Amino acid sequence: MSTAQATNPSHTEATTVENRGWITVSVMLTTIMQALDTTIANVALPHMQGSMGVTQDQISWVLTSYIVAAAIFMPLTGFLSARMGRKRLFMLSVVGFTITSMLCGAAQSLPQIVIFRLLQGVFGASLVPLSQSVLLDSYPREKHGSAMAIWGVGVMVGPILGPSLGGWLTEYYSWRWVFYINLPLGILAWLGLATFVSETPLDAKRRFDLLGFALLSVAIGALQMMLDRGESLDWFASQEVLIEALLAAGCMYLFVVHIFTHDHPFLEPALFKDRNFSVGLAMIFIVGVILLATMALLPPFLQSLMGYPVIDVGLVLAPRGVGTMVAMVVVGKLSGKVDARWLIAAGLSLTSLSMWQMTHFNLMIQGWDIVRTGLVQGVGLGFIFVPLSTLAFSTLAPRYRNEGTALFSLLRNIGSSIGISIVITYLSQRVQINHAVFAQYITPDNLVLRIATEQGLLNLGSPLSLANLNGEVTRQAATLAYLQDFRLMMFVTLMAVPLLVFLRPPRKQTAKQAAGASDAAATAALE
Repeated sequence: MSTAQATNPSHTEATTVENRGWITVSVMLTTIMQALDTTIANVALPHMQGSMGVTQDQISWVLTSYIVAAAIFMPLTGFLSARMGRKRLFMLSVVGFTITSMLCGAAQSLPQIVIFRLLQGVFGASLVPLSQSVLLDSYPREKHGSAMAIWGVGVMVGPILGPSLGGWLTEYYSWRWVFYINLPLGILAWLGLATFVSETPLDAKRRFDLLGFALLSVAIGALQMMLDRGESLDWFASQEVLIEALLAAGCMYLFVVHIFTHDHPFLEPALFKDRNFSVGLAMIFIVGVILLATMALLPPFLQSLMGYPVIDVGLVLAPRGVGTMVAMVVVGKLSGKVDARWLIAAGLSLTSLSMWQMTHFNLMIQGWDIVRTGLVQGVGLGFIFVPLSTLAFSTLAPRYRNEGTALFSLLRNIGSSIGISIVITYLSQRVQINHAVFAQYITPDNLVLRIATEQGLLNLGSPLSLANLNGEVTRQAATLAYLQDFRLMMFVTLMAVPLLVFLRPPRKQTAKQAAGASDAAATAALE
C-alpha cells in the first residue's frame, strides 16, 4: 500500500458531514436497485414465458444468466477499482446496469433477454461491494455500525420486497416494468455519485492475475450451473451435473493453491489472516442460505397448498422486510453501546424461533400467522446482518476493503444459491417419502376411511374418488414436507451460533483513536 493511498483524504478520511448524507442516499439507490433485481423477475417468469412462447426450462435462463454473470465478475471489483478508480467503476457500473435493464424490458425474444440479462449481471456485479466500500470509507470507524445498518436495509430488504413489487408490476402493468423501474433509480444514483463521491487513487502497478481469475470464474460458474440445473436433471444421475461438480471442485482447489503460491494473486491471501473477516465470511454464507431459502418455500406453499393469489402472497410476505428494516434502525442506534456479538446471538435466536414456529403451520392457518412469523424472522435477520458486517470489517485493513466487500457479497450470494437448491431438493424428496408413508394407511382397516365409505362420502370403486383421495394424500405429504424444510432451516441457523466464539470486538484502544481522530489516523495506528 503506497503512502499516498494510505493518507489520501479522499480514500481513508471520513467524508465531510454535509456530503455524507447525499453519498449515503446515492449509494442506497444503487444497492436497492441491484438487490431488487436478484428476485424481482422471479414472479414475472410465467408472463415472460407466455409472451415469448418458450418452455419453462428455457425461460429459467433469464435468472440463471444474471446470477452466473454477477457471481463470476463480482471478484473483479478489487482489481478494477485499483486500476480504474472506485468512482469511475461505480459510475460505469450504474450506467451499464441501467441501460441493460432498459434493453431487458424491450427484448422481443429469448436470446435477446438472456444476453441483456447476462450483461446486466456483469455491470451489476460491482454495485453492492462498491456501495459497502464507499460507505465504510465515508463514515468514521466508530460510526461503521450505523453505516452498515443503512447499507443493510438495501441489501436485505431488496430481495424480500422484490417478489411483492414484481408481482404488483406484472399484475397491473407488464412484466417489462420490472426492468424499466431501474431507470429513475439509475439516473438519480449516477447524479449523486458524480456530484458527491470522491475518486480514489489509482494503482498502476496492480497486475491482473488472468489464471487466478479464470480458475475462480470457472469454479463459480460451474457451481452456479450445477445448483441451477441439478433439481431438474436429478442431480448426480445426470452426466452434465456431475461434470459441473467436478469442474467446480477441481478449479476451486487449483485456485486456492494458486493464490498461495503466486507472487501477485487475484485475491490476497492476507485477507484470510484477519480472523473476524474469515469468520464473517462463514457466517454470511449461512445468512445467505437462510435469507432466500425461506422465501423460496413460502410463495409456493401459500399459492399451491393454500390457494393464495400472487398479490396476496406479496402482502403477507412484505412484513418480513418491514421487520428487517425496523431491526436495522434499532441496531444502528445500539451500535457501539452493545457488544455486536450479543446482537448477532439475539438475531440467531429470533430467526430460529420463527423457523420453529413455522414447523407448526398447517393448511388452516390464518394470514396473521404468516405475518407474525415473518416479522420475527425479519427482525432476527436484521439483528444478524448489520453487526456481522461491522465486525467482519472492523479489523480489516482499508486497502483490502474493495476485495473484502466483493468476497463478502459473493459468499452471501453463493449461500443463497446453495440454500435454495437444498430446500427445493429436500422438499421434493420429502414429498415422495411422506406420500409413500401416508399411502400405507389407505387400507380397508382404516377406521376413518371405512366410515367415509359407509356414509357415501367416498367410493373406492370410483376412479374419480380414488384420484381425489390420492390428491389429498399428496397435499398432506407436501404440507409435512414444507414443515420438515422449515425445521432444516432452523438447524442451519443454529449452526452459526458456535462461530460467535471466534469473533472478537474491535480493540478499545482503536475505538478511542477513531473517536478522537480521523479514520486515516486510526488506520495508521492499526498498521
